[in-house]
Amino acid sequence: MRKLRMGMIGGGIGSFIGDVHRKAASIDGMIDLVCGAFSSSVEKSIQSGKELGLPVNRCYGTFEEMITKEKELPENERMDFVAIVTPNHMHFEPAKMALENGFHVICDKPMTLTLNEAENLQSIVEESGLVFALTHNYTGHPMVKQAKALVSNGDLGKIRKVQVQYLQGWLATSVEKTGQKQASWRVDPTKSGIGGALGDIGTHAENLVEYITSLKIDELAADLGVFGEGRTLDDDGNILLRLENGAKGTMSISQIAVGEENNLAIKVYGEKGSIEWHQEEPNKLLTHWLDGPIKVYTPNGNNLYPVALETSRIPAGHPEGYLEAFATIYKGFATDLVALLNGETELKKQYPSVYDGVRGMKFIYGAVESNTNNSTWVKL
Repeated sequence: MRKLRMGMIGGGIGSFIGDVHRKAASIDGMIDLVCGAFSSSVEKSIQSGKELGLPVNRCYGTFEEMITKEKELPENERMDFVAIVTPNHMHFEPAKMALENGFHVICDKPMTLTLNEAENLQSIVEESGLVFALTHNYTGHPMVKQAKALVSNGDLGKIRKVQVQYLQGWLATSVEKTGQKQASWRVDPTKSGIGGALGDIGTHAENLVEYITSLKIDELAADLGVFGEGRTLDDDGNILLRLENGAKGTMSISQIAVGEENNLAIKVYGEKGSIEWHQEEPNKLLTHWLDGPIKVYTPNGNNLYPVALETSRIPAGHPEGYLEAFATIYKGFATDLVALLNGETELKKQYPSVYDGVRGMKFIYGAVESNTNNSTWVKL
């Protein structure tokens, strides 16, 4: 099978997340970048494309131009899909146009700026029959796959309690006032939406809970904080969770927790055992049991479920991390695209979907509503 041809929207030279996506897409040798509209500035977009080694005629000034021109190319030349790596407010329109013109989409999270956009996009994806993936990259770690398998196969018994946290400290000072681009758009509601830390890291925590447990968050009660001077969006929060099976949960998120780097961690407690995973040490999954010793699982190690083994790329004892987790999303997405091109109809769908994107937006909106009403319980 030939390599899939990727177009990119956003992610010009100097962009952190654009570079992550390009590297992740290349890891498994299934995808080539063939075109892009890399910046809201036509000049920067074309220059970025040139620096990435693309021919000038495949470096576009706008996403509209890229989608239109690519569709006009012969089928054996045009891009197969687009990767959208822009700030939140620039997700919906490119995704909508790409899908309506027959191109599959992989999109950064949160999926859209508003819940209404998310629900509209879900309808467009369903009508198109095309593949849509959302880069909740932490679900791509082998040990997160193992955690999900342990829960799904009943090893832990009925789930009773979940604790999840995502703590950072990079917004402890007003770095957005220094011109720091990553900070400036994240604290701007016109670009980030109604959630600050909620959208940026809270949706990762929410998605990890629902992914590992296969349980939806039914209700939540949120107490959000805004500590940065002049900010209007949350940069801290504590949230109580009720899962659909009756399990209870707590979530703590912050981007003003001094000293924290990227402290995403989750604990899931069942009737017979529990699991514990830390993103900053992603190659260990700790398990505790009522009637046995502590067990530690590692990528490509012993007694892994097949889904975790399939995700492990290198020999046991060698660390796998952030880029590899992203690459797992791309690999799953690419595998389904290849299947479609080969005429297959049964897809594996081993990646977050448009439905996860809608869940993330409902989480943001529910938490903001709860906080506005003095932390009352809100049903999602």
